[in-house]
Order: sequence, then structure tokens, then C-alpha cells
Amino acid sequence: QVQLQESGPGLVKPSQTLSLTCTVSGASIGTNDYVWHWIRQPPGKGLEWIGYLRYGGNTYYSPSLKSRTSVSRDTSKNQFSLQLSSVTPEDTAMYYCARGPSPWVWGQGTQVTVSS
Repeated sequence: QVQLQESGPGLVKPSQTLSLTCTVSGASIGTNDYVWHWIRQPPGKGLEWIGYLRYGGNTYYSPSLKSRTSVSRDTSKNQFSLQLSSVTPEDTAMYYCARGPSPWVWGQGTQVTVSS
């Protein structure tokens, strides 16, 4: 059974870098033809896709966030990570990691608040 678990600080100050890690169990992020995603949901708004990492290591980011986003992986730990720089209060959201395509598997999500 594939499981994903997000971890990282729940509070980040404006202008700093948000860093989250997704730990994967039950599947290897370095093999198989899956795509590993970061997605967020601001309060009162819909889901917003941030970016993904393919099993071969290639990445692709939302054009609106590309200049501030980096997704990387540590295959030895079976983890992939998100870094979002120069955050503002508008980056406050529930952040999810997920595996796709079908069947999609989501982590439980982690709340990140950007505030001084």
C-alpha cells in the first residue's frame, strides 16, 4: 500500500523559503512510471497544482510559481521535497504531496501559514 506523508514547518515568515518534504512508503520514487506532485489549497479556494517530479528526475512547474519553486528528490530516503522562495501571506495554504497518474494517492496534507 502506497502512503505519502508531508512534513515541514507550519509557520514561515514572509520573504523566507518554505521547505516541505514528502516521505513515500510502499513505492519507490526512483522507479516505475509515476509522477510525484506538490499541490496546495489556500483557505477558501480550490486546489492549485505547484509542480511535479518524474521518476527519472525531470521536473515541471506551474508557470505562475516557476520562478520561486524547486522540487527535488532523495532516492536514498525515498523522499521528494518542495522549496518555495520569497513567500508572502498569499502562500498560506494546505500543502499536499501526491502520486499520479491513476490511481492517485495523496498525503494527508500539512498546513503552512506565512506570517510574521
